[in-house]
Amino acid sequence: MKRGTKIFYYNVALLMLVLLLVGCSDSAREEADAGTNEDALASEPVKETEEPKENNQVEENSKNGEPSAESEETIRNDSIETPSEETSNGESTIATGNEEENSLSTYSSEEIEYARVWLQLGPNQEIDELNVLHIPAGEPLNPDDNTDVKYPEDVIQLSGSRLVDGSVTYSGNGDGTINIYNVPLRWYGGFSPPDDLDKNDVIAEMENIIENTELVYIEPGMDEEVIDLIELLNMH
Repeated sequence: MKRGTKIFYYNVALLMLVLLLVGCSDSAREEADAGTNEDALASEPVKETEEPKENNQVEENSKNGEPSAESEETIRNDSIETPSEETSNGESTIATGNEEENSLSTYSSEEIEYARVWLQLGPNQEIDELNVLHIPAGEPLNPDDNTDVKYPEDVIQLSGSRLVDGSVTYSGNGDGTINIYNVPLRWYGGFSPPDDLDKNDVIAEMENIIENTELVYIEPGMDEEVIDLIELLNMH
């Protein structure tokens, strides 16, 4: 083979080797760049994929009847920040109809009854004391004479400290009503009966009182006024 021909093939082989090396170098560089890009992508937080997952979880909890974290937080804040209607009004669970019972709860039912009866029927409200006298059945209407007319039941007589204060004689029925006996506090004005008094007339008058008692419903009255009278009670 001629020398010139050898040199030509030698140069071609060298050129092909150079091209091969250059190609391998570019391929290696591209692979390295691709690997770098993949590492960079792997190191970045995947925001786009996390948010849909959270939304899907909320929707899934809603479908299952479970409140989401956001709903639970809202409910918690509402329960802390928003006072109830009862608390904001500053009122108690107690109703208006029970206020009277609470203000009189320290007193007995008998004391409340005496005060209410006098408040409604007492001839004089400006009294110094409220006397309470229990008269058993069988006692005479006028203990100062010899008449045989007696009370058919237990009665209560309320009176002030003075004769001018008057009195109220009654029996309770246990249903808010009382039977009024129109008996005077002092027969004959506190004096002895007149000499010409007909005893039969007196007996007829007393029997008329017994047979014609007056049925009266006692109103509750104002608490303050009832308590003021209770404080004046003097039991006999």
